[in-house]
Formats: sequence, C-alpha cells, structure tokens
Amino acid sequence: MKKTIFLISMIVFLTGCNSAEKEKENSLDLAVASGEEVFNKNCVSCHGSEGRGLADDWKVKDENGNFPAPPLNGTAHTWHHSPAQLLYTINNGGVDMGGQMPAFSERLNEEQKQALIDYIYSLWPSDIQTKYNQRFK
Repeated sequence: MKKTIFLISMIVFLTGCNSAEKEKENSLDLAVASGEEVFNKNCVSCHGSEGRGLADDWKVKDENGNFPAPPLNGTAHTWHHSPAQLLYTINNGGVDMGGQMPAFSERLNEEQKQALIDYIYSLWPSDIQTKYNQRFK
C-alpha cells in the first residue's frame, strides 16, 4: 500500500514538472511564432527569408557606401551581441553603424521586440545557440 501511494505521488509530481516544462515550451513557441510574424512584416525585405540575408557579402559596402543588412541566421555577427545590444539596434536602427536599418522604437512594442529576438535566436544552429547561452544567459 505504501509503495502504491509513493508511486502515485511520484507520478503526480513528475507530471506536474513535465507540465511546467511543456507550458514554458509552449510559451516560447508562441513567442517565436509571434516574432516570425513581426520579422516577416518588418525585416524580411532587408534581412531575407528566414534571416538568410540578401547580399552576397554583408561585410562589403554597397554603391551608396552603406553596409547591407547582415543575415540574422547565425552566419553573421548577430549572435555576438547581447540581448540588450540587439534590443538597442532594434530600437535605434543601424545608421550609426554604417547601415540603413531604421529605428523600430516607435513601430514595435516591447513584447514584439522580445518575440523578434526570440525568433532570430530560433534561426541559429544549435551550436551557435549554445555559444550564445554560455556568453549571455
């Protein structure tokens, strides 16, 4: 009888833990989906589908002397920047860095900006995510 009560208690406990993890995953999945929507409405025209970029070489200035929008999928430098730096760039644009990105501080709310960062993070390969987590999380 004691074993049965113990087993039932453990199953309930573990189910509760699993439920919390699933809730966290679902919340992140929703944020990523929301971020993808924000990206597709505001960023895809410069950063390309799934953040792959549009320029052959994002490190070379264009004919106007501006750097093209870099890829955001982990093949450029985006993952080298902290969440605060990414948010700064989203808010203030990239003109100060030699790019053409407009500021989004007034166009997007804080939830949309965080969802956008979550989406960009989701585009990175797992090894890049691991490096980023070790550096910033």
